[in-house]
Amino acid sequence: MANTRAAQPALFDLGARPTTRGVAERVRTAGVDGLTDAVRRGDGARYQDVVCRTALNRVEGMPFRWTLNPYRGCTHGCHYCFARRYQPQLEMDPGDEFSSVVLVKVNLPEVLRAELARRSWENELVAVGTATDPYQPIEGRYRLTRRSLEAFAARATPVGLLTRGPLAVRDADVLADLSRRSRSTVTFSIPTVDEEAWERLEPGTAPPRQRLRAVRALRDAGVDAGVLMAPIVPGITSHPAKLERTVREIAAHGATCVGTMLMHLEGGTREHFLRFLSREYPHLVEGYGRLYAGKHAEPGYSRRFRTVMSGLTARYGGRAGRRRAAPPRRDAPAPEAAPAQGCFRL
Repeated sequence: MANTRAAQPALFDLGARPTTRGVAERVRTAGVDGLTDAVRRGDGARYQDVVCRTALNRVEGMPFRWTLNPYRGCTHGCHYCFARRYQPQLEMDPGDEFSSVVLVKVNLPEVLRAELARRSWENELVAVGTATDPYQPIEGRYRLTRRSLEAFAARATPVGLLTRGPLAVRDADVLADLSRRSRSTVTFSIPTVDEEAWERLEPGTAPPRQRLRAVRALRDAGVDAGVLMAPIVPGITSHPAKLERTVREIAAHGATCVGTMLMHLEGGTREHFLRFLSREYPHLVEGYGRLYAGKHAEPGYSRRFRTVMSGLTARYGGRAGRRRAAPPRRDAPAPEAAPAQGCFRL
């Protein structure tokens, strides 16, 4: 038995590093201070190495069946991020602990390669970055996203990647190779080019125009790169003039496609965002109580929004397309469709 055990590959030797479940148990017992081997870096966030037993996550009810997320938690700290509502699964709050504690799945590329090598794998589309950003700054150190993309390219597996991170340009060579081998896309989330709104809503992200320059750089490298204007935040980024300025600049930077989606609010995301709203935009709080009586904006507002966006995409050369872009950030537990504007080719 000992010899057999010694011959086992180290791929699933979890060693002393915890799994995400182990992290949740530590936090439940001692709070985030119980993560004694987490490393606090220059950005003030704690980074906890974890190991995963699976890399690909199966989902239902979406235009794809598989997702991949190298990280949990995100230092971008976007106040409306959908993934905040999943923090309680880790026994953490959806507020500051979402952006100040990041779990790093250090063995994910190796586990992914093993899963892609299975005879049962059918090279289906994989959505990358549905929970937290695969190109948040710590990717510069760990390179988990790049190594995962290399694994996908080796198997010609199509990928739809969603990000706010210009760091994606670092991997233009791999993304172009992946595009040649499969039908893959990169979608940058750029809700607005209004800098005041960006600074308040997305405090840890790169400026919108830096992301637009990344779109152009990837297009020049031969990558199918588009933009998702999401989420649009009523009363903050929804003014028609702001929407038009954003669509115009997206078209000018060569994006292949633009899609839009109104913000929706539920669970921990709702609680966090409404606290943020009362602090930063108190004059909007009463209106939000009516507009967001439920998870989605009331139907009349959503219809008016779609009408405005249809006119803008038509004005700037858009036509309805079938591009298989990565979706808005939502992870697996119970995926739900949200009212969204279609993707338009530019």
